[in-house]
Parts: sequence; C-alpha cells; structure tokens
Amino acid sequence: MSPSFKNITSRDIVKVLHKLNYILDRQSGSHAIYYESHSKKRVVVPLHGKTVLKLKTLNGILNDMGISFDEFISILKG
Repeated sequence: MSPSFKNITSRDIVKVLHKLNYILDRQSGSHAIYYESHSKKRVVVPLHGKTVLKLKTLNGILNDMGISFDEFISILKG
C-alpha cells in the first residue's frame, strides 16, 4: 500500500529531509528547524509523534522543500 496524503507523519518528513542532506539547526518546543547546507532552504517540521499531518501543513512543508508529493514518496521509499 502506497502512502497517501492521509497518512504522512512528521517522522516521514524527517526521514526524507535526512536523505536530502538537510541538517537539524535547532528545536523549539515541538517544532524542529532544518536547513539545507548548500542553498540555505529552511523547513520547519512539527514534531507531534505519530500524529498524521494535515494536508495544508504537508503541502506547506513540501513547498518549502521544493519537491512534489510524488518526489517525496519516491525518496521516502528509496
């Protein structure tokens, strides 16, 4: 079963960020801020355990990362 928009968690986001060479800069409460070392892109990830991310939040994070949902899924699986 392939992941859909309905079951992506912050753990999945963090896995993909590490594969894309993003580095954890700091954490403030339940939000982690990651930076890409070359382009200085900033991505804020809400760390709420196994809670599924809302569609609008997921789209915002993917937009900040500069990738599509299909690219995200292929990186997550690969």
